[in-house]
Amino acid sequence: HLKADLMRQFDTQVNEFMDSLIEESASLGSSHVSTVFPLSDKEKSKLSELFEVNHIRTIYHMFIALLILFIFSTLVVDFIDEGRLVLEFDLLVYAFGQFPLVVVTWMCMFLSTLVVPYVLLSVWAGVYPTSNHRALWTVLAGSLLLLYQGLCLGFLPTYVVLKNGLPPASCFILILEQVRLIMKAHSFIRENVPRVLSLEPNKASKTVPQFTQYIYFLFVLGCLFYAYYIFVRLCIPQFRSISMQLFDLRAMVLCVFNSILPGVLVLFLAFFAFLHCWLNAFAEMLRFGDRMFYKDWWNSTSFANYYRTWNVVVHDWLYYYVYRDFLWMTQKRFRAAAMLVVFTVSAVVHEYVLAICFGFFYPVMFCLFMCFGMVFNFVLNDRRKGPIWNVIMWTLLFLGQGVLICLYSQEWYAQRFCPIQEPSFLDLLKPRSWTCTPQTNTAVDAH
Repeated sequence: HLKADLMRQFDTQVNEFMDSLIEESASLGSSHVSTVFPLSDKEKSKLSELFEVNHIRTIYHMFIALLILFIFSTLVVDFIDEGRLVLEFDLLVYAFGQFPLVVVTWMCMFLSTLVVPYVLLSVWAGVYPTSNHRALWTVLAGSLLLLYQGLCLGFLPTYVVLKNGLPPASCFILILEQVRLIMKAHSFIRENVPRVLSLEPNKASKTVPQFTQYIYFLFVLGCLFYAYYIFVRLCIPQFRSISMQLFDLRAMVLCVFNSILPGVLVLFLAFFAFLHCWLNAFAEMLRFGDRMFYKDWWNSTSFANYYRTWNVVVHDWLYYYVYRDFLWMTQKRFRAAAMLVVFTVSAVVHEYVLAICFGFFYPVMFCLFMCFGMVFNFVLNDRRKGPIWNVIMWTLLFLGQGVLICLYSQEWYAQRFCPIQEPSFLDLLKPRSWTCTPQTNTAVDAH
């Protein structure tokens, strides 16, 4: 009897222990599911971590001091020239002209992207598993999606920009949003279609995300004034006099090296304003835990690593939806061709944005991407280590920024000082700065 009592007592204790263990594991599982993005465990952006170090934060303070000096010098020069303080931000007013039209166009683009891809995917996912004409439904849904992207996201913003002659900043808002929404819609469809194809028919309807999840996926003024003073103090005075100078090698070399400082400041400003401030602001509002929008690209010793870490969001999109899909279609036989396709897509999109926003075709960015970018990707690869390679990377990056600012600024003013009344197709492709001369400008000014 004593042995039987001990065995019953032992079984009871073991059962109680197992029941409590199961309850505890279940509670842990439910709490993990409820917290999708634990903010306490979020991965901070690199600059957010670095700004906690006083020495790095001092560099940030130095840039603020530089902005104060830009403002002060502009006010002093305007006071000397005009005899009064000029607080009119003409450049900003011009750059963001016709802003109500920009807002209305963006709302149409955003709301259509909010509805059309999700509805098409939901309808197709509901019909596809039980239909006897799966291929027909797939072709129909895919054709409607391509038609929507071609008309609403492709044609509409470009037409609004060209038809109304929007100024540069307004153009950049619409065209960059056009590219972003196309990328978002494509990645949303690309991620969810394979799930519908791979699951059982009775489970296919559950693979489409909820509408609130799609909204979250879609969403994933000091910098403006900084850019204003950079252009007013460093760019406009230099390039406004282009109409009075003949183009020669000496002028080009001086132009490139004089453009390095504003080019580098614009590079830092674009990085800080968009990749750090803008994306982290939305991540904070949407309580998104992962803040790895960029990595420590400034420590890169190779351009291959720089391309991977400068803009992680765009790099991951190109890697998963261009590079890997190309390898999948070619059965992993043409890796070099896949890399070439990635560079081509990136170069074409960058040049498209600049051509539409500036109002002229001058493929400087395309050539830098496809020629020097490809060469540096293989020559300055990940095998290059050591501080000297980081110095070389920064030197080439600075020089590239000077080339971009110099050539695009020259072409911008040449387009305005040497207009062509009825340009032919060849005139639209040929850079105006190559043929703009003082004699032509004098004739134009006389009229």
